[in-house]
Amino acid sequence: MTRATARRRVIRLRGDVRSARPDALAAEEPLEIRLGGEPLTVTMRTPGQDFDLVAGFLVGEGLVHGADALAALRYCAGTDENGANTYNVVDATLRTPGAVPLSAHRNLLTTSACGLCGRDTVDAVRTHVRHPVGDDPLTVPPALLYGLPDRLRAVQRTFESTGGLHAAGLFDGTTGELLCAREDVGRHNAVDKVVGWALRAGRLPLTGHVLLVSGRASFELTQKAALAGIPLLAAVSAPSSLAVDLAEELGLTLVGFLRGEGANVYTRPDRITG
Repeated sequence: MTRATARRRVIRLRGDVRSARPDALAAEEPLEIRLGGEPLTVTMRTPGQDFDLVAGFLVGEGLVHGADALAALRYCAGTDENGANTYNVVDATLRTPGAVPLSAHRNLLTTSACGLCGRDTVDAVRTHVRHPVGDDPLTVPPALLYGLPDRLRAVQRTFESTGGLHAAGLFDGTTGELLCAREDVGRHNAVDKVVGWALRAGRLPLTGHVLLVSGRASFELTQKAALAGIPLLAAVSAPSSLAVDLAEELGLTLVGFLRGEGANVYTRPDRITG
């Protein structure tokens, strides 16, 4: 199977000194997602945990709300020039047909930095949310929140070797325990892999949990957190204005610039106690 890293030759410059050496890069390959044998979308991702990625993507599209809704996931016969399976095509089978996916509101070719936009998409997110995060009674002390980035950074093994991946981590909101961490070239893919892991483990909805992302908090990541029932999304960088608007509307706590012993709380600050 494909690997999360690839080796390439690089010319290294240090002052006036030039040298050749191999360099580890984050792998990026297309993954075609099929639904019942029919093409649904193509995303650029880092290979690994592909079934988690597809399962989480389907949650984010409002097509799957629990593990019992997903009948099967399988690799299809995508082959390279030598006839070997590329493991770049996954077909998902649902137990019952789903509604029109949110991806119907956007171009189905998804890059590793994709996003959603438009009022029709906001309305679609509200329609697909099955687990109202605004009712979640979770409260988190600041000290617990401040410790999460270091816990996630400690398990970012591929980032350590390449410096080229985003990460997402799912934490128990009461104990701060890291339950699942995933890396990918795409922020949205890393989150999908986490949510897909939770779906396949029978953990949805993720009430009482915290999702931490290593980059910024976009509208799409806020959407994915809400659809998974996560009441608190934190990011080490900034949120977008539409992410804040969506979080406010849904009652999700959105935290940005979570670094050291500091953070900005943009919505539902009542969940941060102490």
